[in-house]
Amino acid sequence: MYFIVGPSEVLAVTGCGIPDIKLAKKKWIWPGQKFTRVDISPVNYTFEVQAMNAEKLPFILLAVFMIGSRVDCEESMLKYAKLISLHDKLSNHVTKLVQGVIEGETRVLAASMTMEQIFKGTKEFK
Repeated sequence: MYFIVGPSEVLAVTGCGIPDIKLAKKKWIWPGQKFTRVDISPVNYTFEVQAMNAEKLPFILLAVFMIGSRVDCEESMLKYAKLISLHDKLSNHVTKLVQGVIEGETRVLAASMTMEQIFKGTKEFK
């Protein structure tokens, strides 16, 4: 059967004749092969991150991140198809994973800056 996907999707094909995963926008699917439609549209995640700066002053930072795959990089698309496509992008598993990475990196960055550096140099902090 011949399959074509929409503009924000990609086919991830595995099975007979394909050693790992083959990504395509349109593809003949032969007997012995399986395919999954992978949504590659980015998703926004919003978190309130509790951090502490170098002066040991706690603060709450509203963090909004847009997460998606880099469509211009084949290696990035393969990793995205293997890791994220198995789960719903808004599932608890993916949200907790993204939140853990964002909170950890934000806390490390904030711990090395003073409050003045954080709020006056917002471009550097971002």
